[in-house]
Amino acid sequence: MEGREALTLGVNDFVLIPAAVDCIMMSLHPEAEEMPLSEPVRLPSGEFRLGDLAGPANVRNLIGHCEFASPDAALLVSLLPELVHVRGQSNLATLVALVGEEDRANKPGQGIVLAHLLEVMLIEALRSAAEFGASPGLLRGLADGRLAVAIRRMHEAPERAWSAAELAKEAALSRSAFFERFNREVGLAPMEYLLTWRMALAKRLLRNGYRVAEVAAQVGYQSASSFSVAFSQREGVPPARYAREVAEGISL
Repeated sequence: MEGREALTLGVNDFVLIPAAVDCIMMSLHPEAEEMPLSEPVRLPSGEFRLGDLAGPANVRNLIGHCEFASPDAALLVSLLPELVHVRGQSNLATLVALVGEEDRANKPGQGIVLAHLLEVMLIEALRSAAEFGASPGLLRGLADGRLAVAIRRMHEAPERAWSAAELAKEAALSRSAFFERFNREVGLAPMEYLLTWRMALAKRLLRNGYRVAEVAAQVGYQSASSFSVAFSQREGVPPARYAREVAEGISL
């Protein structure tokens, strides 16, 4: 991956890269370097092959992608680790095998089954990342029992006039301990995370046609004007203009 040290993959390894980046796959075996470059060829089975189409496969990779339905996917991606690499987890290997079998089976309801399998696979990968020392982000925050309470409260009641002291109380920590722990695990100050969450919700509501005053009330602002100032500072455009440009189909 661009900007990172080389990562060696083994049998049944699972890699999740939340943000699109350039990456190169290379073999550790010298003889692989002698293989002429070729374009992937799609086989009738749906698989893509590189190299000798008639010979046995030396390596099989199952590659896919997922998309967040939210227009504020950037918020979720920014709070995930840059890379999740899970080694030797039998549950993930089983899920990957099930996805492959379902894809090849071509049975009725395949799309629904695959969607659910992929959701479970993603959740399992993120769980593993939290268990095995992921970089600071939402996963580590939710993996911390006390911080998770405060994060859930922010998510459940963004309209509430939260203070750092109140959030610390929810987490059963002193204000200083909560602030330090939240920064360390999530990578953002508590109130900065709350603001980020509120603005993400505000953008979704504006996209769905809510008036600015209604949005302001739902994300914790006592007036439309104070919300407009905060939104403009954060997003670079006033909320009314944001909503208008979304309605007109202008990319934001």
